Amino acid sequence: MSMIPFDEREGTIWFDGALVPWRDAKIHVLSHGLHYGSSVFEGERAYGGRIFKTEEHAERLLRSAQLLDFTIPYSADDIVAAKELVLRTSGLSDAYIRPVAWRGSEMMGVAAQGNTIHLAIAAWEWPSYFDPETKMKGIRLDIADYRRPDPRTAPSASKAAGLYMICTISKHRAENKGFADALMLDWEDNVAECTGANVFFVTDGVIHTPLADRFLNGITRQTVIDLARRRGITVIERRIRPEEMSGFSECFITGSAAEVTPVSEIGPYRFIPAALTKSLMDDYTSEVQPKAEAA
Repeated sequence: MSMIPFDEREGTIWFDGALVPWRDAKIHVLSHGLHYGSSVFEGERAYGGRIFKTEEHAERLLRSAQLLDFTIPYSADDIVAAKELVLRTSGLSDAYIRPVAWRGSEMMGVAAQGNTIHLAIAAWEWPSYFDPETKMKGIRLDIADYRRPDPRTAPSASKAAGLYMICTISKHRAENKGFADALMLDWEDNVAECTGANVFFVTDGVIHTPLADRFLNGITRQTVIDLARRRGITVIERRIRPEEMSGFSECFITGSAAEVTPVSEIGPYRFIPAALTKSLMDDYTSEVQPKAEAA
């Protein structure tokens, strides 16, 4: 991946309805979204020139904004079309797509109902989220200190920028200790998710995954559950206690960036990536690749 800072790259970014030069896509330092976290975003992947589940991501972006009490001034169809324009003009076939919406700078204070709602969309090259050689062996996860918040204290169903503050802290701490990422528990100390991916466990050919009513129900998570059930694999969504991890044989995480990534270690617990995880990795790769047009 290029190490050029993101504010110094070439290309264009879709910004409030028009393509602008990448370096000119700027906001004011007194934007409400920067100071008060009134911002939502999506992380999406394009494969072979097609954005995977672009409609679902556009609809979730709109729902996320509504949960933060603001309305993005574009329809889902508008957002889908804008993403396609960005991808097409980027010259990339395989890319990461980032739509982000935020409150502007008309008012500075907790209350800012009259602020303009902005939307920007960028695309850039994004190779494997984790090192490819490490990925096949299974990544190592630490257990985070911070917990996912009680939904009564934060809009946990929104992909809100502010909810990722503790994820950044947790991932930094994990990486500083030599881990690839961190597993987060919920406020009742049940297994929740990683800092940017959902988690799955396997025992006796059955998949167990935390019930996604306390954190974001990932679009990749939903896709993988569907793929598993197509194979006739039982998927159980439930509360999972950390000590139960000693009884699982396989573990993997899912996300637009992570795709399907095997896990070999979470704190004191060990897993061996095996056939079920590999089959879902292959199924997901097949699912996201554009299908050839029928003759």
